[in-house]
Order: sequence, then C-alpha cells, then structure tokens
Amino acid sequence: MADTATEREAVRSAIERVAARMEEEKEYLTDLDSAIGDADHGANMDRGFQAVLEKTDGMDDADAAELVKTVGVTLISEVGGAAGPLYGGSFMSASAELGDGITAESTVAFAEAFLDKVQDRGDAPVGAKTMVDALTPAVHTYKKSIEEDDLEPVEALTKAVDACQRGVNFTTPIRAKKGRASYLGWRSVGHQDPGATSTLCIVEELQETAVEYLGDGSLEADATSPTVPDEEPTPGDGGPEGV
Repeated sequence: MADTATEREAVRSAIERVAARMEEEKEYLTDLDSAIGDADHGANMDRGFQAVLEKTDGMDDADAAELVKTVGVTLISEVGGAAGPLYGGSFMSASAELGDGITAESTVAFAEAFLDKVQDRGDAPVGAKTMVDALTPAVHTYKKSIEEDDLEPVEALTKAVDACQRGVNFTTPIRAKKGRASYLGWRSVGHQDPGATSTLCIVEELQETAVEYLGDGSLEADATSPTVPDEEPTPGDGGPEGV
C-alpha cells in the first residue's frame, strides 16, 4: 500500500470504522441472535471492538501486522461464545500474512488464512448457516478478482462485499447445522444468521477504508458479472468458428 506509517493509519481507520459499526448494529445483531442463538452476539461484538479501540490506542510504533494481531488477541479475551475464538483466532493467525506490508498479494493471503482458521476452529462447511456462508464467497471473490481478473484491491473488495451480502441472504432460507441454532432444527429456517451478518459489516467497513485510502475509481459491485470478457474465438483454435 505505502509506508509503514500510512499502513498503520489505514489499519487504525479500519478498526475505528468496525468498532463504530458494531456499536451501531448492536441491537440489530442481538435481535437476529435472539431468534436462533444466545441473544448476545451484538453485545459481544460491540464490547470486543470497543476493547480493541482501547488496546490499539497509543500503539504508535506498531506496524499493520502487530495491530491486527492485537485485534485478535483482544477479541479472544473480550468476546464470549463462539465469536471470540472464531474472529479473534482468525485475526491473530492471519495477521502474519501482513508481516511484509499491505499489498494486493498479502491481503489475498490474509483473507485465505482468515477463512482457513474460521473453518478449522468452527468445523462448519458452506451451507451450515454460519459466518462461513458469508465469508467464503467474499474471500473467493476477492481472490479471483485480484488474481484472475487483475482488478485493483478496492474494486475487488467492492465485489467481495456484494458476494458477502449474497452469502448472508443465503443463510435465511436454510436449516442450521452448526452452533446453537442447529438445536432448533427446521425452526431455524427463515432466520438470518447473526455471525454472517457481522461478517458482512466488517467486510463493508474494510471496503470503505480501502476507498478512503485508495480512491473509489470505477467500481462495479456485481460479483456475478465477469470483469474480463471472454476472448473472441478465432478460427482454428477450437472455438465455435474453428470446429
């Protein structure tokens, strides 16, 4: 991205945005969790990120990896239930990918490491009505946008937000297979997963931070639309005209 000081400023900005968003969404997340969980997800996430704000305040010499690791350590200690180990452990583990700075490549590695740790700790596949249902399409879309479509990170994140939103929507009509919501069986159908929703909130704030530091450019949000058109088939190459 830039020098260490700018990266530190950007990470702090992201932390402040996420903390403010969790405070704003506290009641909404609690309402979602009340229907299929412990009714504490909103309060837990808000308390955790307010603690992160306090812990990272004054870390004036920390680099991006150190700040993100502190986010993870703090969430583990402050957030109860499954969310603390899942979010906290994943931030801690993935922070190592930012050790050499924030680049398009390192953020892809960070996103993949984060998803791997969530799946390892939670043992939840896609379709179990968990945060994995929102995180997986977001990470896959971000990676594909960077590595296959050669998009800039800010546009890749914009598409990841769209993919994440689709994942959140996917959780509503399916039956929960993991966590407390699974105890409800078929009665969990029709309820949006709170963990998937908080994941979307975080990804949206990361995208807003990227826009702040990298500019919005020309953003195409639709994660389902191809950004690199198929090459025109030429006669003799196996395409329709060459068959």
